[in-house]
Amino acid sequence: MDRLGDLDIFARVVATGSMSQAARDLGLSPPVVSKRIRRLEERLGSRLLQRTTRQIALTEAGKGFHERVLAILSSVEEAENWVSQRAQQARGPLRVSAPTTFGRLHVAPHLVRFLERYPDISLDLTLSDSFVDVVGDGYDVAIRIADLADTSLVARKLAPNHRVLCASPGYLERHGTPQTLADLAHHRLLVHNADSWRLEGPEGPVTVPVASAVATNSSEVIREAVIAGLGIALRSTWDVGPELRSGQLSIVLPAYRASRRVGIFAVYPSRRHLPVRTRVFIDFLLELYGVEPPWDRGLWLR
Repeated sequence: MDRLGDLDIFARVVATGSMSQAARDLGLSPPVVSKRIRRLEERLGSRLLQRTTRQIALTEAGKGFHERVLAILSSVEEAENWVSQRAQQARGPLRVSAPTTFGRLHVAPHLVRFLERYPDISLDLTLSDSFVDVVGDGYDVAIRIADLADTSLVARKLAPNHRVLCASPGYLERHGTPQTLADLAHHRLLVHNADSWRLEGPEGPVTVPVASAVATNSSEVIREAVIAGLGIALRSTWDVGPELRSGQLSIVLPAYRASRRVGIFAVYPSRRHLPVRTRVFIDFLLELYGVEPPWDRGLWLR
């Protein structure tokens, strides 16, 4: 039974002095309004309105009831406004997952600015290279670097992910610069947790077998090894952009790159009822990375 709706109808009838006008204001038919008023009176066991052909007037019981109904409806409106305003505020706990190195380089350094902007948010950041279960593990948002064409979650692209073959100038001076993919077989290659590189080039997708010169489960070990001149590696520009700009690393075989379908995404369970704290965090990252992320600037990537 819609008791609050009955009170709203009663207050509207009193305010307009007409059931027909109240019905028009509320988008109801006059018979429905009349039925709801009658039902209210029956439930209370007291007549609230005196009806004549020309006007509607409050009974004594109706006057006292009307005063209290207005107070109730005012309180309800105030409560709704309070919730609405609160919903527009970015506050509460925010659980975020991000890949280890990306999170360390491109999320963690900016958290002070984010939390200064939104002081009522408490942030829980987990860095992991595993694909977390966003829903099952209770995360509000996860940053993923992947091809997410088939994800069941909502995915918003934050930035492109350019992965290029690179090596130090010192390594290339000692071992020569490969001119074709076949030349890679004669070079020291560096990779972790994989036995091949899937590249895209002028002839389309191609797979290059890789026997790594260093066995490791750490991407950061491979990063340090390629900068030190140990071999050729396939690295993301968000990881080695400064070294490419400074000349510590050089792009090798620039016509080849890892899949362009792979991007940097924010994934979250649903667009419906997205908490403001989640939305402002995603917007903050979009603002931070921009159309051309800082790590890609000046690299002349095609």
